[in-house]
Parts: sequence; C-alpha cells; structure tokens
Amino acid sequence: MSQAYDSFIEKWRTRWPEWTVAEVFVPPAQRQRTLVWFALLQEFDDILNIGGDPLPADAKLGWWATELRDWAAQRSRHPLGRVLEPVRAPWAELAGALPELTGARARPQDGEAAFAALAGFGAAVAAVEAAVLEGQSATPRAVIAQVLAQRLAEAGLEAVPLALQSTSGPAAASEQAQRAWAAELLRAWPARGAGPRPRRVWASLARQRLAPVAAGRVPRPGRQPLRVLWNAWRAAAGD
Repeated sequence: MSQAYDSFIEKWRTRWPEWTVAEVFVPPAQRQRTLVWFALLQEFDDILNIGGDPLPADAKLGWWATELRDWAAQRSRHPLGRVLEPVRAPWAELAGALPELTGARARPQDGEAAFAALAGFGAAVAAVEAAVLEGQSATPRAVIAQVLAQRLAEAGLEAVPLALQSTSGPAAASEQAQRAWAAELLRAWPARGAGPRPRRVWASLARQRLAPVAAGRVPRPGRQPLRVLWNAWRAAAGD
C-alpha cells in the first residue's frame, strides 16, 4: 500500500485509539477492509463537520461523489478505493446521498429533523456497509445516531437542535443543551443494535464516548481499556 493509504488509516486510528483494544473481536480477515471503510466514513464526517469556509469541503464532496460512482464501475483513483472498489456494493446510491451532508450542517429544529436530514445518507451507508463488512445491515437510524454523536463531539452547540436551547446563561445553556442532545441520541440509539460485527464494536466505542457527555462529564477515549474490552466483547457477541 502507499504512504497516502497509510495516512488515512493512521488518521482514523488516531481519532479512535480504543480500536487497538477492541479490534481483537474483529476476525483478522476483516480487519483491513474494516479500517478502510471506517476511514472513508471519517472523511464524510470531516466534510459534515467542517468549520469556517465550507467551499473546499463541498468541492471535496463533489469529488467523492464522482469517485464512488467510478467504484460502481470498478474504477478507482483514491488509495482507499484499492481495497473497497472491488466490493460489489451500492456505491452509486451512496454517492447520490452525499449532498445531504451539506444540508445537515444547519442546526435542525428538533431531534427528528436532525435524523430526517440524514435519512438517505444513513440508509445508503447501511446498505454499502452490509456488503463491505459481510453481515446484517445496521439500521439507518443507528448509523445516523453515530454520525450525529460525532458531530456533537466536533461541533458542540452548533450540532444541537434548536428545540433544546435553554433560557439560562450562555455557558450553562450550552452545556445543558449538549447534555440533553447526547441523552436524546442515546435513547434513539439501541445499545445492542443490529449490524455487522465491526459496526457493533465501533458503535459500542462511540456510545462509551457519548454517555459521559450526557452525564455532564468529559469523555476520556482510551483511558479505560478494560471497560473498552468488556463493551467490545459484548457488542461482538451480540448481547
């Protein structure tokens, strides 16, 4: 593989240090493809959660739409495509859902509006993922909940629906709103959801990060390896 390929994988591993512990529950034959798929999803997260001028990210989104349609025709230019493009998956449908990411940057009115804004994207990700990771597909709602949780982690108050705004002072209002949104996401996101094993394991890590936010604490990724190991094992086993 190339240096560019390695940089995408390392960027994802840096953001998710817990995976070093949790990946033991993913079959060795699936680990590379899992990392590549999650690294691709991270690229979409970064486009959704861009700060400042969105034009470069929007241009990148257009490039990705073209690239994914090429994958449907068994052609690729991106280093991640060397691994993913041979998989027969609905890449064109995922390409067609990417524009939802730009609209989802706007603050939604309420929780249901937040989920609705990414409905097509969540469904397309779930369908492609079932082919890439060779398992039962996750529910689109669970996929969207994880995307929204990552958005909350990166965008803070800008990710919180307007309906959850508080009337208290600015700092307290921001914290209360983020706690309320984290709690609402956890309620909408089954702890023992469906999906391929790697998705279930990754979702367990994401929920483990979100739970402290709902409780008003700061997440500490990678600081509790035994808890990570326990939750990942339960997720892998489908408990």
